[in-house]
Amino acid sequence: MSNILADNDFILDAFNPASIALGIAKRVRERRLEMNLTQQTLAKRSGVTLGTLKRFERDNEISLKHLLMLAVVLDATEEFDSLFSRGQFENIDQALNASSKIRQRGKHND
Repeated sequence: MSNILADNDFILDAFNPASIALGIAKRVRERRLEMNLTQQTLAKRSGVTLGTLKRFERDNEISLKHLLMLAVVLDATEEFDSLFSRGQFENIDQALNASSKIRQRGKHND
C-alpha cells in the first residue's frame, strides 16, 4: 500500500491529504502570529522542539502528539473533539440501526 500523502494521482484538491496538511500548518502559523508568538516561544511553551515546529510550518509534517501539544498552547483543542465523531441522526431508528452495526474489531485486509 502506497503512502497517500505521496500519491500524485490523488487529485481532489480540497480533499487531498497534502492540501489538508498544508491548510493546518498555515492555520497554526496564523494563530501563532495572531498570538504574537515567535516560533521559539511557541516551541518552548508547547514542549515541541524548535526544529519540529519549523519543519511543520515549512513541510507540513508533524506527529499527532506534537500537533496536539501545539494546539494546547494555541487554544485549539476543541477541534480535535469532533474529529471522527459520528454524524447526527434524524431519528431514533437511525441511531439504533447505527449502533447495531458497530463492529468490535476491524477486518484485516492486506
